[in-house]
Amino acid sequence: MYDWVAMKLLFDFFPVILFFAVYKLYGQLPAELVTALNGLPGLNLTPGKASDAIYLATAVAIVSSFLQVGAYWLRHRHFEKMHLVSLGLITVLGGATLFLHDPLFIKWKPTLVNWMFGLAFLISHYVGSRPLIQRLMNHAISVPDAVWRRLSHLWIGFFFVSGLANLAVAYTMSEAAWVNFKLFGMLGLTVIFILAQAIYLARHMENIEGQT
Repeated sequence: MYDWVAMKLLFDFFPVILFFAVYKLYGQLPAELVTALNGLPGLNLTPGKASDAIYLATAVAIVSSFLQVGAYWLRHRHFEKMHLVSLGLITVLGGATLFLHDPLFIKWKPTLVNWMFGLAFLISHYVGSRPLIQRLMNHAISVPDAVWRRLSHLWIGFFFVSGLANLAVAYTMSEAAWVNFKLFGMLGLTVIFILAQAIYLARHMENIEGQT
């Protein structure tokens, strides 16, 4: 029932994990490797220079996102719209970070992804007969329509709050703190919310079973 959630976590956090690892290990990379990577578009790295870590990490995140979408297509023979949106954002914002040499663009990426998910959930209340969360999950569980609508509003709030939290960290804390939050903070918030959702749904499923 949580296949779509698992896919969101995979697409959100697989590139983030690689981004985090490259950022943290940049200072330990051999100078020869870093110099060789400068042949790639947008990279102008100095071996051992801490401020360049985010640029290599961004390049790796872009490449890993393309690999993810390609792997999904090979497995399912189709693309998901939101996966393509996420790929487009990291390509555009990550590319701007590399070519303009400004980390601020990539720092906005988690916020825009969350806000676009939130907007999609919000629009689904007015386009179509059911909220998006219900369309994604009602094949696996059955709860009243009012519960689906309430859950959808909670997801909308979660997405927009997560986006704001990312900006707060990006603008008020150090780059290293933001990189840590991008992985551990965003992942922790998502896992906690999903667990709370599972408890909420289980309670209403039990109520339905008790009425049958």
